[in-house]
Amino acid sequence: MSSAMLPKLRHRAKLSHMQSKVIAILETRTSAHLGQLVASRGGSPLLAPALAEEPDLDPEAIRSLLELWRERPMRIVIFQTGVGTRALFQATDDLGLTAELLELLAASTVVVRGPKPVGELNARRVHIAFRANSPFTTADVLKIIEGFPLTGEHVLIQQYGAPNRELRAALEALGAEVHEIATYRWALPADRQPLLNLLDALAQARVDAVVFTSAVQVHNLFSVAEPARASALAEQLNRCVIASIGPVCSRALAQFGVKPTFEANPPKLGPLLAGLEAALAAQ
Repeated sequence: MSSAMLPKLRHRAKLSHMQSKVIAILETRTSAHLGQLVASRGGSPLLAPALAEEPDLDPEAIRSLLELWRERPMRIVIFQTGVGTRALFQATDDLGLTAELLELLAASTVVVRGPKPVGELNARRVHIAFRANSPFTTADVLKIIEGFPLTGEHVLIQQYGAPNRELRAALEALGAEVHEIATYRWALPADRQPLLNLLDALAQARVDAVVFTSAVQVHNLFSVAEPARASALAEQLNRCVIASIGPVCSRALAQFGVKPTFEANPPKLGPLLAGLEAALAAQ
């Protein structure tokens, strides 16, 4: 056997761990891409989007926020998601207020929760003062902020699909006056049939692994299962390899009695797929 053939054989051996395995994917935005990655490794992706991102932008709320910001400068501005950051700038573009927003941001300390807002902010030439470390949780954001004297200071949070109550409460405990701006909200998909199909497949033990890439997916899956199927759902999931994108997702799974087989570290698709390969190989 020539040495040139060895890398190809090793690659095939690696793919065999996922070969013919049914991998349920609850991701929405990048579900097709993630499904392709699973299929390229020999797996059979079962796409069941569990989350819809609906616009939640109020132009008047944005105008009011900028008026307040002019009067009471924001000491810290926290960007939590890429899609929310992009939506905010698109809204200010439409309102003709982006130049003002950029001027106000230049006088604030900008903090990002994870890597996704970075590209959007870089595109607008916004200086990022601090970036939370992996796994990019609220606790990692607070590790940065706790060093700031915040008594009487104003802090702005760019919401993700729901209010971050933990972050708000911690900032208020530090004496900050907290403001939030919503750009989108999470909801169940309009078409829930793929989720119902997944519930059927889980009940019939036709799923080998389930990939969760957000905590909201967990809540929505159990929400769709209520009331008839929810009691058995945790047991059905625990028979599968359960892939969790990170600690927030893992906590949501634990709330419903589901034990993640592994947690991606760092919380990105590459480590997630590598962990899935390893977990399936260990079965």
